[in-house]
Amino acid sequence: MSGRIAVFLPSLHGGGAERVMVTLANGFAARGYRVDLVLAAAQGPYLQDVSPQVRIVDLAAGRVIKALWPLARYLRRERPVALLSAMNHANVVAVLAHRLARVPCRLVVSEHINLSTEVARAQGLAARAVYALVPKLYPKADAVVAVSRDAAQDLERFAHLPAGSVQAIYNPFDLDRIERLAAEAPPHPWLQAGESRPVVVAIGRLTEQKDFPTLLRAFAAMRGRHRARLMILGEGELRPELEALAQSLGLGPDEVQMPGFVRNPFAYLARAALFVLSSRWEGLPGVLVEAMACGVPVVSTDCPSGPREILEGGRWGRLVPVGDALALAQAMEEVLTTPRQALPDVRMRARDFDQARAIDAYLRVLGLPPYPQGERAA
Repeated sequence: MSGRIAVFLPSLHGGGAERVMVTLANGFAARGYRVDLVLAAAQGPYLQDVSPQVRIVDLAAGRVIKALWPLARYLRRERPVALLSAMNHANVVAVLAHRLARVPCRLVVSEHINLSTEVARAQGLAARAVYALVPKLYPKADAVVAVSRDAAQDLERFAHLPAGSVQAIYNPFDLDRIERLAAEAPPHPWLQAGESRPVVVAIGRLTEQKDFPTLLRAFAAMRGRHRARLMILGEGELRPELEALAQSLGLGPDEVQMPGFVRNPFAYLARAALFVLSSRWEGLPGVLVEAMACGVPVVSTDCPSGPREILEGGRWGRLVPVGDALALAQAMEEVLTTPRQALPDVRMRARDFDQARAIDAYLRVLGLPPYPQGERAA
């Protein structure tokens, strides 16, 4: 066994970045590395997705800012050869803890969002303070990673980093696991065999970023011409507003439902007629790749950043302007009325995001070989 890899996150509450980092940690361990998943608070639904080969280290700090000294003590005690962190508030703490610990350890910070777009909407002193520290602290990391080319260029501009210094690595996707879970029976009655009405699925936190109000308006605009149903999977602070909007648009529970966070969204996606991403901004929207891995046709906003790269400019699915409900409605209706065999086989594009490529790329940026001791895992 070679040295230990540490992966630092605030928690494992449901989100795209958290799922990505669990996939990476599991992937590193499957390659034969010793891996610690270091959490400010060992909480969240993705805990049960962590491989038994990965050691969970609970810093029991609660909020991530309180993890500064516990993380520094962990680095001094365990001396991992590399530390990978994700999300700006955790990245800021990781850089500071790395400097406090003063131990040899390669530090890589990763951003999973289009940062400048997020910063423009930041509210609260704490959030603004974190963003102000990004240009000061990210250059002190050994390497900086973003999840798409557009997000990398955006981060270079925001953090005043040299052009080309931020490495773009697409997120890893365990396509075998997605296929296995997609074969499970979904519990929702709309998706049972024999149901004739097509179901449109959207997935994401119920927040401003995902712009589900535009999706609801688009769905309302097309429902007179199409008997589809809409299901939004996810939870968040905007649930009351979204429920009120659906009611005001005349969308009843037989047309729109929001079941909340579900453990296996792939079973829903595999039986959907269409997946829609309505986001205002992203980094690399993993759920779009996951939907394609399940074989469902997709429509997405052309938001910064990621959808245009994933869909290769519209080759694999429709791209529409951000916040344009009528354009979104038209694209949804076009896909729903096109025979499935006439649409592109999106599974082919999803294969380009298989986790093996991302794990290789992350190990390279962490300064490590694809397998410990240069040997392939059994």
